Amino acid sequence: MSIEPSPSALRFVASFAAGWTRWLSDLVYPPVCPGCGVRTGAHGGFCPSCWREIRFIERPYCEMLGLPFSYDPGPGMLSAQAIANPPVFDRLRSAAIFEGAARDLVHSLKYRDRTDLAPMMAGWMLRAAETHVANADGILPVPLHRSRFTRRKFNQAAELGRHLAQTSGKPFLPSTLVRIKRTSRQVGLSARAREENVRAAFVIAPGHEADVFGKRLVLVDDVYTTGATVSSATRALKKAGAAEVTVLTFAMAVSGPI
Repeated sequence: MSIEPSPSALRFVASFAAGWTRWLSDLVYPPVCPGCGVRTGAHGGFCPSCWREIRFIERPYCEMLGLPFSYDPGPGMLSAQAIANPPVFDRLRSAAIFEGAARDLVHSLKYRDRTDLAPMMAGWMLRAAETHVANADGILPVPLHRSRFTRRKFNQAAELGRHLAQTSGKPFLPSTLVRIKRTSRQVGLSARAREENVRAAFVIAPGHEADVFGKRLVLVDDVYTTGATVSSATRALKKAGAAEVTVLTFAMAVSGPI
């Protein structure tokens, strides 16, 4: 006669196995600060020094571009940049200023294959988005060209978008937008050169038109600099009938006071 283990016994075994796995994982990959590499008490935690370096973007900021104001000009105010050059997207939101530990996080994810950082970064992005993710019909990443994806093996924007979708429960649309133009790297290019580099670089994948038409979408990338890439991607989405495009990035490069 066989005796079935009780549910409580099964839970104990599962809990013991999970704890043993975590202990072994911490032994092989000890928890360290994502910014400087010093040992910390838990994975995903910053040391006090790096935590103080991160400048999260809080209100007051420009309602359209999300640029932080040095003082509160009142609700609904736009920055001079947004008034002089209105973006093609409806709004931009970013979690942090692209400097210090925040810049190190982006570089670690993008160039050092630290995809384990994506859940933490996506959590901060979700907070920065306020209600715009909750009100969206779908989340899609800025795609890489297939040649660059082959070399890098992953898309950092897709990693962030995937965790945003998992946390928010919104549909993730990684195959909807396609980069058809093999562009040069944007780093080091002027604003005008960046714009030319990504002009007409994106299209909607055949058969995915319904993902876009009439929908409110969140377009995800790691860093916002001049906006050339997300603007080109937004044009493709708006041309396909997107009702609204919110750009959401982890970091934003700010050149000076607003």
